Amino acid sequence: MMHIPVRRSKDNQILGGVIAGFCEKYDWNPAIGRILYVALTLTPAFPGIIIYLVLLLLMESPETN
Repeated sequence: MMHIPVRRSKDNQILGGVIAGFCEKYDWNPAIGRILYVALTLTPAFPGIIIYLVLLLLMESPETN
């Protein structure tokens, strides 16, 4: 299976750690990232739930250290 080089967050996750993983990779505030993602998801042109589930499958699992 193909993976993208971003890990899901282990420490800062609400559902799967997808948004927090991107925020940690690019040094963004996870709260703002989540707010922006939810705002985009509420627009009719952005299939946010489907994209979230696909990213959940494609992103690397958080480190278990």
